[in-house]
Amino acid sequence: MGLAPPPAKCYPLNRSSHFKLKSQLFLGDTTEPGFAKTAFGLRDWAPDRCVGEFVLPGAAVSTGLPRLGPEQAYARGARALLIGVASPGGAIPPHWVPSLLTALEAGLDIVAGMHVKLNAIPELRRLAESKGRRLVDVRTPPAGITVATGAKRSGKRVLTVGTDCALGKKYTALAIARGLQERGLDATFRATGQTGIMIAGAGIPIDAVVADFVAGAAEALTPPADPAHIDVIEGQGSLYHPAYAAVSLGLLHGSQPDLFVVCHQPGRARILGMPGYPVPAIEDVIAQTIALGRLTNPGIRCAGVSLNTAGMSEDAAAAEIAAVATRLGLPVADPIRRGMAFERLLDACSG
Repeated sequence: MGLAPPPAKCYPLNRSSHFKLKSQLFLGDTTEPGFAKTAFGLRDWAPDRCVGEFVLPGAAVSTGLPRLGPEQAYARGARALLIGVASPGGAIPPHWVPSLLTALEAGLDIVAGMHVKLNAIPELRRLAESKGRRLVDVRTPPAGITVATGAKRSGKRVLTVGTDCALGKKYTALAIARGLQERGLDATFRATGQTGIMIAGAGIPIDAVVADFVAGAAEALTPPADPAHIDVIEGQGSLYHPAYAAVSLGLLHGSQPDLFVVCHQPGRARILGMPGYPVPAIEDVIAQTIALGRLTNPGIRCAGVSLNTAGMSEDAAAAEIAAVATRLGLPVADPIRRGMAFERLLDACSG
């Protein structure tokens, strides 16, 4: 069963038909896999829409898809070039621009989730206008977002939170939403980042919203619903990240989760990009999330833990999952490995 798109209601969401087009994934000359999580996310969760990849000399990252030029990708059905990397600061390096121009010449629109907008690059804008191509900037908040009201809403909500950024909050939310849907439950994945929006076809890029409106955006993303409906909300950042905690807190207050799942990567000792800050203990994240989340939902509680065990052997991952579950007394699983541990986590999220 696929991921059900959010219903068309009267609240602001980024939507675009481009998210359903067959696309070529652009990796540029990226050497750090962590910067290519958009490309990997689309490969894993929307494989039917990915025709191939386009890389530049010096690239050390690959999705494993066929390497094609824009003309070849167009011939195979691609109608958009999707920039699959997000570098620090969200910039588009000037030396990428000639390749992006080539894609426009080949007949492809360009879709990007960078903070720097495609439409702000004069060469791209001029050629796109002359060729009738479109430049789609995903990281643009929709109009109509208001400040939060704090009012309690009907329906159930599950939020993924993290001990750090870039360790599996999106994958966990996608897996939980799909797992609940496979059980016949009414569940919707709510995207809050550019990759999630491209996968789901709708959402709000929370980190591009003005600070005063972040909680309001989270409220808009998770509107009142049937009491049995479950929104599974993609978390962002970490309450313990010195750069991104503000976004995490606004999302927590606005989404008013009944349940949250803590995402953690075993072995990560320092906050990503912040060597002076240690990764907090899972127990500390649980306590902090409950303490802060009670402001808008006094009944908030932890449903369980998602461990990112990529790179660990099957036996090592199973041992780590069992050890953390015993220590915390909560369901613990790697949603990508699934298995009975994941079924127990789904049980907790459906309750």
